Amino acid sequence: MKRFARNLLAVALLPSAAMAAEFRVSDIRLEGLQRLSAGTVFASLPINIGDTIDPSALRLAARSLFASGYYDDVRFEEDNGVLVVHVVERPAIDSIEIEGEKAIAEEDLLAGLSDSGLAEGQIFKRSVLDGITQELERQYISQGRYNATVEAEIVELPRNRVQINIDIDEGSAASVRHINLVGNTLFSDEVLMEDFEMKESDWLSWMGSEDKYSREKLAGDIERLRSYYLDRGYLDFQIDSTQVTISDDNESIFVTLNMTEGEQYQIGETNILGELVINESELSRLVLIQPGMTFSQILMTTSAEYMTQRLSNEGYTFAEVNGVPEVNEDGKVDITFYVQPGERTYVRRVEFRGNTKTADDVLRREMRQMEGSTASNIAIDQGKVRLERLGYFKGVEVATTEVAGTEDQVDVTYTVEEQPSGNVGGSVGYSDGYGLIFQANLQQNNFLGTGNAFGINLSSSKYYKSASINYTDPYFTPDGVSRGFNIFYSQRDYGSSGFTPFGVDKYGAGVTLGWPISEIERISLGLTYNHSLITPGFSPAQQIKSTPGDINESGYQYWAEQSDLLNDGGAFVDDPNSPILDPDGNPVLDEDGNPTFDQIYQDDPNDCYDLGTSSITGSNFIYYSCALNDISTVADSQLTNNPPGFIDEYGDEYDDFTLRVTWMQSTLNRGILANRGYRQSLVFSSTTPNSDLTYYKVNYEGQIFQPLTSFLTLRLHTRLGYGNGYGELDELPFFENFYAGGLGSVRGYNRNVLGPRTSSAEYYSGQQVINSNGFGTGTLVNANGQLVTQLSGTSQRTNAFGGNFLVTAGAEFIFPTPFVKDQRSVQSSFFIDTGNVFSTSCENGELNCYDFDVSKLSGSYGLSLTWISGFGPLTFSYALPFNYDKSLEESGYDFIERFQFSMGQAF
Repeated sequence: MKRFARNLLAVALLPSAAMAAEFRVSDIRLEGLQRLSAGTVFASLPINIGDTIDPSALRLAARSLFASGYYDDVRFEEDNGVLVVHVVERPAIDSIEIEGEKAIAEEDLLAGLSDSGLAEGQIFKRSVLDGITQELERQYISQGRYNATVEAEIVELPRNRVQINIDIDEGSAASVRHINLVGNTLFSDEVLMEDFEMKESDWLSWMGSEDKYSREKLAGDIERLRSYYLDRGYLDFQIDSTQVTISDDNESIFVTLNMTEGEQYQIGETNILGELVINESELSRLVLIQPGMTFSQILMTTSAEYMTQRLSNEGYTFAEVNGVPEVNEDGKVDITFYVQPGERTYVRRVEFRGNTKTADDVLRREMRQMEGSTASNIAIDQGKVRLERLGYFKGVEVATTEVAGTEDQVDVTYTVEEQPSGNVGGSVGYSDGYGLIFQANLQQNNFLGTGNAFGINLSSSKYYKSASINYTDPYFTPDGVSRGFNIFYSQRDYGSSGFTPFGVDKYGAGVTLGWPISEIERISLGLTYNHSLITPGFSPAQQIKSTPGDINESGYQYWAEQSDLLNDGGAFVDDPNSPILDPDGNPVLDEDGNPTFDQIYQDDPNDCYDLGTSSITGSNFIYYSCALNDISTVADSQLTNNPPGFIDEYGDEYDDFTLRVTWMQSTLNRGILANRGYRQSLVFSSTTPNSDLTYYKVNYEGQIFQPLTSFLTLRLHTRLGYGNGYGELDELPFFENFYAGGLGSVRGYNRNVLGPRTSSAEYYSGQQVINSNGFGTGTLVNANGQLVTQLSGTSQRTNAFGGNFLVTAGAEFIFPTPFVKDQRSVQSSFFIDTGNVFSTSCENGELNCYDFDVSKLSGSYGLSLTWISGFGPLTFSYALPFNYDKSLEESGYDFIERFQFSMGQAF
């Protein structure tokens, strides 16, 4: 202002030699411009060519130029009728550097500076900067940081630019040492301060910020205190005064609240007045507070909100209902609800914002509020919930705005923030047991933004190969009837993955149709064709295939090499000059280092040569008895006189048609990482009567989220399963058994290890037992030289076999993830899991097999973290198991797995 005054004075006192007292402007010349254009100057200059001006006109022109804020100095001169305008431009802001900020995020500070006119590329105004630094200091003081300082440095740069350096010393927030409540006689200090956000300092205060003072916290706590009394009938309660005292070192705060409690009031009458567009009796049913009750402000305001919501559902979007309490002559409180419905509104347009990938029609088909119809808050909110349940969006917000120039129309705008809605996974690895492992999968629940689900899964390793394609259109018809297809092929060798040894080759295809039966319920019907081929595997369990029985109760026993016994389609070799070969084709040497020759003669069994069990350990010999009179007369029945296994009874190849009926109900608020509502599903599947195997399975899954506090949510979940055969099949096929253990089940245990386990297969001959934990490896053949089964010489532990009855359940306490700003894409929990697999038809030889018994439920507890990344959900858990069969762990079995990780599936 001083410079502006000096310039105006200079203009007024210009000598006549420089400028005449009055002259006609023949032209205008600008000098001093650097960044600004001439048009910018002329836009603010109230003088045109041809005007006759005097000093007063120049003063007005100077004032107009200064008002634009672009100039530090303005001078005028006359040069033979030409008005010369000298300007000194204010510098431009090249950059803004902020250091020392922690309590206030840098992006928030920069946004505040920009709103005030300080941003890169803007004209620098010192007065604005001074005002902002003072406001920042006031903000820190309001947070209890009384030692905070804010200093600004201006660095001049070439080409009339400046750099602003803001150095912030936030200091430390003052701690609340004591909160003193004065005047409370009805309730103790502890009760009144229980819900305070601001707490007194104690030995645990270092873990949080509850003891840090701020003006906003104090205002909120005063309001909580007032609400506490008003909700309990103390209508006259008031805060008389508030004192905040600061210690000399600015590190401690002492707060004193003086109050008057007043008398407690009862309700006299309740009335509803105003323009009642809805029947009064219907509105009265929404009033929660009745005569004779103790007055409660929260019940009064909740009643008003219910009536407002009811009116909004009838199209009165901007209705207002206010409850007004008044003390009557009897000393009671009469409450009158005044209803102002306003104009009935209609929705002009429903718009969507933020959906850069998802097509508008995918969102629009989830709407229950139609354009052109009466506005309904419940329908508008229902659209928001349905969008959140899709799982495509991290967040959904809805806003209702009036249409300018009308009183009865509104626009509804849904703003969404998209998140990854699919899973992409791939891995290449190698292990001694499995060899090269390759996996790749793509599951996209919002394929190309169409809302359709599409997935391709490929996997290949030593023990597992599979390929599948699935596709689902959730809106095959406009009414929400869904249709899906899937095609699959797989080869599994369970003996290499911790299960009992068997293999399953399977291919097939299926189709599914689904119908909505309410806003939260669906039912679907599916039909799938399966072709299955079962391979018994190495040393199969008795339940899968019967093991060989007793060949002979007495007699000598000998071993011979398979390559010598089987030749020309399985005939025995009768050649004493033929050496016995090992599996690599090399001659088997005796104790003297000479080749061992075939000693088997069909015409003279007494010539059998006994190699002895001690000399053949670890070799690949075939076991046989020499005591039989005629070795060619051994019948298959003598080899398989144990109880038959599943394959012995039902074969190893099946064609089945499976009918599946699914009922699902969900009120979850989100499709992924929900924290409110519940979901349950019941699935009944059964093969059709014309299938090779007739059996059924029933599965139930349920979960419910219950908020406990503003930051803590309880999740309860369970999964139950049961299956059995029907018709000619009296058991559930073993390859359809349920398994438990691992992520998604009972964490802390290796995948699928809980429940029944098989014992080692046993092979009998005479008085000896050869099992898969015993001596020797080899191939047992019958009298015709045909393969009966293989023996395993390596030590095998009992394997998971599963059962027909599954029970798992658990509880999770979901809490905010520390140090994460966006809690919508990450979820942390403390969990307790329990469960097991049972069998209603345990057989001899099965270990850990029993019918349902609560005491047999295994459990674990630990921590879990799920993060929605760009590649799909990532889940980590660390669990400590309890109540399990420790003999399995002590035997060396890979039973416990405390840390677990998965990608592409949320649990």
